[in-house]
Amino acid sequence: MMSMAQVSKTLQTLLTTTADVAARQSGFIQRQRTLSGSGFVQALVLGWLDNPQASIKQLAQRAAALGMALSPQGLDGRFTSAAAQCLRQVLEAAVREVIQGDPVRIPLLRRFPAVVVQDGSTIPLPPALAQEWPGCGGSTPAAGAAALKLQPRLDLVAGGLDCLELQAGRAQDQTAQSQTAPLPVGALTLFDLGFFALDVLQARLAAGVHWLCRPKLQTAIFDSRGRRWSLGRLLAAKCGHRLDLPVTLGVHHRIPCRLVALRLPPEIAALRRGRLVEAARREQRQPSVRQLDLTAWAVFVTSVPADQLSLWEALTLYRLRWQIELLFKLWKSHGEVDQSRSAKPWRVLCEVYAKLLAMLVQHWLLVVSCWAFADKSLWQAAQTVRAHAICLLSAFRTRSRRRLQDELELIATTIAAGCRMDARRTHPNAYQLLLALTEDKEAA
Repeated sequence: MMSMAQVSKTLQTLLTTTADVAARQSGFIQRQRTLSGSGFVQALVLGWLDNPQASIKQLAQRAAALGMALSPQGLDGRFTSAAAQCLRQVLEAAVREVIQGDPVRIPLLRRFPAVVVQDGSTIPLPPALAQEWPGCGGSTPAAGAAALKLQPRLDLVAGGLDCLELQAGRAQDQTAQSQTAPLPVGALTLFDLGFFALDVLQARLAAGVHWLCRPKLQTAIFDSRGRRWSLGRLLAAKCGHRLDLPVTLGVHHRIPCRLVALRLPPEIAALRRGRLVEAARREQRQPSVRQLDLTAWAVFVTSVPADQLSLWEALTLYRLRWQIELLFKLWKSHGEVDQSRSAKPWRVLCEVYAKLLAMLVQHWLLVVSCWAFADKSLWQAAQTVRAHAICLLSAFRTRSRRRLQDELELIATTIAAGCRMDARRTHPNAYQLLLALTEDKEAA
């Protein structure tokens, strides 16, 4: 775990020295007068951390609090392509800083040096930015012309974001660097069908990294006798409601793993079938019989041995893949990284980069303050960080690392004093399900 003193040093360097260097290299600052690169970055990052809907007038006030006399009109005129490049360079520098907390107090997760979830999320951009960040297109020439895709990789054990790649909106998930970036030996990765690729599974296995994922419907599966099965036929041929079978995947790859499956209650299967039919209707197609049959099962493949991860543990653990969706929700609903009060292309892009920087700073503070707590509420903790954003801005005004560290430690103390989820009986939280597995194992 990094200490708050280390976080303070990293944050101060990022928003001062790194920001000033980026401003000069990008051409944003050529002759420093009333505005510096570091002041510009601090005003935007901490201003939007304090209030994601802050207006130009409010941001100009934040700049004034840092000692820069700049009118709202003057600040608005600073949102240029060079400003966007400056902010992007600072963001890329921030991504290279991997801040980790104490390991979470959930025994099942701590069996692995890291439990990594990854996914992509898209931010629409004004059509004028199509050359900078080309999108996938849409129903009209302007719709979807420009978009930015975020590709983070989050470790659920210690909270580190070791990847946050920015891709063009039209890029495929499987081309993300997070697919091939190294992981500790013995780590476990969780991902959805968009990232399923036999080449990646094979490479991960060769590197000593485990995976737990859903198989694609068309994946060739071979049983322990070498007989080839389709997924649907294999499930239909086996009696009972639970399966845990040694199999190999791929005609040419023959990747050894386990296939674990659970037959779902009829009401859940009916709900999944209805969602599948509705999704197919929106895409103007018919779902196949094989797709409909598989709605009755929860099916996964994993390279983790049975003595390290039981069937029930695997099924419960995969639910944590949604933690990356909760991260996106926190960034978009709380941080509003995909929203802007402006329609000016370069201001919108500057806002996206600055708000992403704000969310990274926020994540660092959450990781160091409360990641070890099984019942942590990141939503409540994020609200606490926002409430102290102005104090952080004031600390940067003093240029005192000791003052900044004191403010960060106050945030950590406040978060640790509360920011916890209440236990639920009817619909238990994910942490309750994981702790219950440990309690059941100890009781047995």
